[in-house]
Amino acid sequence: MGYSSNDFNGSLIPEFFGSLKKLKLLDLSNANFRGPIPSLLGNLSMLETLRLGGNGGDVTYRHNFKKMFSVGKLEWLSHLSRLKEVDLSFTNLSNANDCISSSSLSLANSSTSLTYLDLYDNNLPSSAIYPWLFNVSSNLVSLDLSSNQLKGPIPDALGNMMAIQELYLSDNLFILAENQVRGDSGLNEIGKLLDFRVLDLGYNLLNGSISKSLGQLSNLQVLRLAGNCFDGDVISEAHFSDFTNLQELDLSYTSLNLKFNTGWIPPFPLSQIKLCSCKLGPRFPDWLRTKIYFQPVLDYLDISASGISDFLPYWFLDKFQGLSYINMSFNQISGTFPNNSVHIIHLDLSSNNFSGPLPRFSLDFMEMGTINLSKNKFTGPVSPICNITGEGFLALFDLSNNLFSGVVPDCFGSFPFLTALNLGDNSFSGSLPRSLGSLISLEMLRLRGNKFSGVLPSSLQNCAKLKFLDLSDNELSGEIPMWIGYVDEALLTWKGTKQSYPQLGLLLAIDLSCNKLTGEIPEELSSLRELVALNLSKNLFNGKILQKIGHIRQLEVLDLSRNKFSGNIPKSLSELTFLKDFVVLRFHRIAQWWNHLLANLQ
Repeated sequence: MGYSSNDFNGSLIPEFFGSLKKLKLLDLSNANFRGPIPSLLGNLSMLETLRLGGNGGDVTYRHNFKKMFSVGKLEWLSHLSRLKEVDLSFTNLSNANDCISSSSLSLANSSTSLTYLDLYDNNLPSSAIYPWLFNVSSNLVSLDLSSNQLKGPIPDALGNMMAIQELYLSDNLFILAENQVRGDSGLNEIGKLLDFRVLDLGYNLLNGSISKSLGQLSNLQVLRLAGNCFDGDVISEAHFSDFTNLQELDLSYTSLNLKFNTGWIPPFPLSQIKLCSCKLGPRFPDWLRTKIYFQPVLDYLDISASGISDFLPYWFLDKFQGLSYINMSFNQISGTFPNNSVHIIHLDLSSNNFSGPLPRFSLDFMEMGTINLSKNKFTGPVSPICNITGEGFLALFDLSNNLFSGVVPDCFGSFPFLTALNLGDNSFSGSLPRSLGSLISLEMLRLRGNKFSGVLPSSLQNCAKLKFLDLSDNELSGEIPMWIGYVDEALLTWKGTKQSYPQLGLLLAIDLSCNKLTGEIPEELSSLRELVALNLSKNLFNGKILQKIGHIRQLEVLDLSRNKFSGNIPKSLSELTFLKDFVVLRFHRIAQWWNHLLANLQ
């Protein structure tokens, strides 16, 4: 019986499930149930598979789940002697003393057929879990203890799990003890398990050197050591000599120094290479050439912040089409792109020295795509925007901090799923495209630092999900339109007619500074109750400052300087209890929000 991936709105697991005596599979995972787990489930003596994991407030992204099951006793679990698979991920077992106490847990004795155990994100303390874990481990094929509070050296006893094939220990506090650096370690014991397929030790406190004994795992398919402290350690081909089946390699955020002999040909069919912050440069890694030419299964490549200062080689461009995810950001890579269309899902070339015209893109595989070319030296018009093709949907497009110029084409109606658009700090001119109003999913619009002129197009009022609006440092003129301040779908009498305006109450930050905007600030702006930052400085505004400005209770930063305001400062200003910066505004928060949005979309 399965109800997984539904939404039961935080309701309790029905106790009558315990009366289904012949049930063999119970799958309530990702269904938004909450605890306590009914002890009557212990009556399901025929049960072989129990999945209660992943129940939380967000069933889309696993890392956003909240622990919905508050578990005290798990004694009922010991009655399920036929269990082969148990998933209790995202369940708080920190107080389940009967479960992790070797004196009271009979699961270890009764459920010898257990092959799959998932205790992801359970607040498990290492001091209590090991005795019962190693008693029940004889037939375990997959064990997931990620995102707990396990600490100390990696246990040598893991090497006694002769059937184990997948081991997930990421997001804990494991260390390499002094004796482990010399090679006598739990990693050595794991290296003896010849049928091992997945080893995930990412984001722990491992330091020192990576044991070459891991190279004995000839059947290893996934190796994740990301987010550890192997500072300065050198990795050579000797570490990978027997990895003939390796498909995913993740050494990100380890500062490892990868030194391979010229002409080295990797012996494994990698599909995912994640080497962010490793030391690969200064030359572009030539060993990638064989991966792209002879093993086209490679579809994910992250070599960002890896110290490369070189031209992008011709052979990479020739085989560019086979990669769906590419991140080469924060290097000093130079080069231009061919005239043929670049097929991609996620592309991040930001903070490099790329030049030439904007490439033509094709988004494939019916997925949400992202393109980030910011902080390079691309030049010329951006008319290829209108020629983005494919079955995918563009979610993020960042061309900021380049040398683009000319008029931005009016063809944004093709991107209904675009969430973030950044064309800032270029040399664009002309009016803002009216088709920007077609971006009904847009949350951030940043066009600062250009030469845009004219008025704000009325079509922008259709961007009902807009949170961050930055049009600063342009040549925009006219008045701030009334519709920018409406919180709800409303009818307004204006010049004798009824006007309907959409909801724009999600706005969190507005920067219209350094333009030629005139007139008074519309009182409707005070309806933006969620607004955190407002910068209208260096314009030609006149009249009184908003008398109801105190209604914007969340406001933290406000800059109205260098205008032509008159009259008194409104008394309601005293109601802005969160206000931190008045007049002087640097908008660091805007940059932080933008970077956060980029990270979430990728």
